[in-house]
Amino acid sequence: MRFEVWAPEAERVVLECAGVTRALERDGDRAGWWAGDAAAEDGTRYGFSVDGGPVLPDPRSRRQPEGPDGLSAVVDHDRYAWRAPWTGRGVREAVLYELHVGTYTREGTLDAAAGRLGHLAELGVTHVELMPLCPFPGRYGWGYEGVSLWAVHEPYGGPEALKRFVDAAHAHGLGVVLDVVHNHLGPSGNHLPAFGPYFTETHQTPWGAAVNLDAPGSDEVRAYLIGSALAWLRDYRIDGLRLDAVHALRDTRACHFLEELSVAVDSLAAELGRPLSLIAESDLGDPRIVAPRARGGLGLQAQWNDDFHHALHTALTGESQGYYADFARAPLAALAKTLTHGFFHDGTYSTFRGRAHGRPVDRARTPAYRFLGYAQTHDQIGNRAQGDRLSASLSPGLLACAAALTLTGPFTPMLFMGEEWGATTPWQFFTDHTDPELAEAVRRGRRREFAAHGWAEEDIPDPQDHGTRDRSCLDWSEPAEGHHARLLAWHRELIALRRARGDLTDPDLSAVRVAHDEEARWFAFRRGDLRIAVNFGKEAVTVPLDGRHARVVAAWEPVDAPGADGLVRLPAESCVILATA
Repeated sequence: MRFEVWAPEAERVVLECAGVTRALERDGDRAGWWAGDAAAEDGTRYGFSVDGGPVLPDPRSRRQPEGPDGLSAVVDHDRYAWRAPWTGRGVREAVLYELHVGTYTREGTLDAAAGRLGHLAELGVTHVELMPLCPFPGRYGWGYEGVSLWAVHEPYGGPEALKRFVDAAHAHGLGVVLDVVHNHLGPSGNHLPAFGPYFTETHQTPWGAAVNLDAPGSDEVRAYLIGSALAWLRDYRIDGLRLDAVHALRDTRACHFLEELSVAVDSLAAELGRPLSLIAESDLGDPRIVAPRARGGLGLQAQWNDDFHHALHTALTGESQGYYADFARAPLAALAKTLTHGFFHDGTYSTFRGRAHGRPVDRARTPAYRFLGYAQTHDQIGNRAQGDRLSASLSPGLLACAAALTLTGPFTPMLFMGEEWGATTPWQFFTDHTDPELAEAVRRGRRREFAAHGWAEEDIPDPQDHGTRDRSCLDWSEPAEGHHARLLAWHRELIALRRARGDLTDPDLSAVRVAHDEEARWFAFRRGDLRIAVNFGKEAVTVPLDGRHARVVAAWEPVDAPGADGLVRLPAESCVILATA
């Protein structure tokens, strides 16, 4: 088979394949590329040596059986026998479910996670969003320090296990979205600098030198990232990619990397005849990310909307630290603005940032489903000092309110694993670094970060302690018990209602009508013929609705339908959904 590697500054490149070495030759058609043939088959180990250096894994390795520092292995994707053809699922009218393979089950593998997909099909979600799967040091971690962007973490099961998972998900009617990280790699196990200018000191990021998207050599680096993205979608039949922290993709070129990526993905979708989606995580508050390329946008299908999360979180908890400060002054007003305008910060002043932030959403031309709405995510739980979920401090009633606002709101909803039953297990920050110095640096850094906010060192879980990961695993005995079972049934009811009532997937943000009372702590909004009312307070309230003689279609606590006056009496910490037609 043919072996190729990009090493533009090398004088000599040697392939080691199945214990046999041979010098590669420059590819006369592609500057900086080296190539050669060698006998190999699925599973054959190989690596490259540049200018007499150590044998390193292939930057485009499809498999790393011994981890990021070991030799690569050949993968023959044609060996896998896929089930019936899959026609795909786009993000419009989707309900996503964020899942971390290493803690979704105690076993922490893709095969074990596949065994729980029936639960998600019964829940009614449409897509599983897998947190990153690229190889990283050790057995367990969040996955955001991955390397080898074409490979699957071996402890999760490797390439074949991911195919089995995707196949099983599709058999359940579930699409699969994969979280990919293009803004940084490593630091441990990252051998790319030995091959070429994959990074540039032109820009700095929180992780050091930026991935090279605009400096000399960046054409091949961009092709490397795009090739990886297309490989997930093509070789593994993934339905979409979640792009981590795109605001950290430093790119000054006229055609931004994200635009180039969206063009490539749209072309692949046309070739495959099924929808493929790109979903950005962005801190920019910029709707141009999801605007069509024909209108000067980047052409992605959707982006996470942290503004909705922050407004909802402050309304539920009253927290005001850090970035919550901007939302905590009037949380219900902030929630109202996000539900009707997409972003809270749309050019307004942010006290957290000390400057104006964001850009207005063109509601006439930007459908609401292009924004993901959520009450909890891996970031918003795991980046807390103790990884505590909302369920650690809120009543089941308030958790039900969070679900109602997320699942009946105008945005594409997303749940974090276990949220649907109010899981009591935390989701903490954990690592398994094999480099002792890096492990200690991460441990000290985590404790230093929260010491600045008044936390005692002993109260911060040790990321390197395997017990931190173990505590973060879901307890699958909970969904059948008490209020957990009730919350699970509530989520199922809301998702089914969203699927059955077209008003709940109306993409027009300007059609959402909101009323609220900050002091009385009630919030209500209209989606077509549906009225959703939430009481965040500890006392019953009377909520004026703009629909008379509405009937109750779902309620957390028993609620009488409003009479001719349009008033509904809502119990404390509860919610109701009414229909006027």
